[in-house]
Amino acid sequence: QVQLVESGGGLVQPGGSLRLSCTASGSGFSTYPMGWYRQAPGKQRELVAAITTAGNTNYADSVQGRFTISRDNAKHTLYLQMNSLKPEDTAVYYCATTQGGNNYWGQGTQVTVSS
Repeated sequence: QVQLVESGGGLVQPGGSLRLSCTASGSGFSTYPMGWYRQAPGKQRELVAAITTAGNTNYADSVQGRFTISRDNAKHTLYLQMNSLKPEDTAVYYCATTQGGNNYWGQGTQVTVSS
């Protein structure tokens, strides 16, 4: 069983930065891939960034070059550094993983980009 808890969301002006964190409980954090997703009002949930156990990353085209996903296995924590934020980045952000054939999601953290 994996429990995920996100933090770090908030209100930021366009062009600003935020860093999201996701702390995982349970064992084996270093052995499973992790991802950040987001869901804006009226839209489907979408993958923002993902990282493998080896540290390989991939990003949605809309955030490439602005967002960076990373993980600290010793701290059981996943990060998403978000720079040059735009109003269209406004959404609830979720961390997620798949382990043993089951999908696990955090409760989400709100990111609002507005002047």
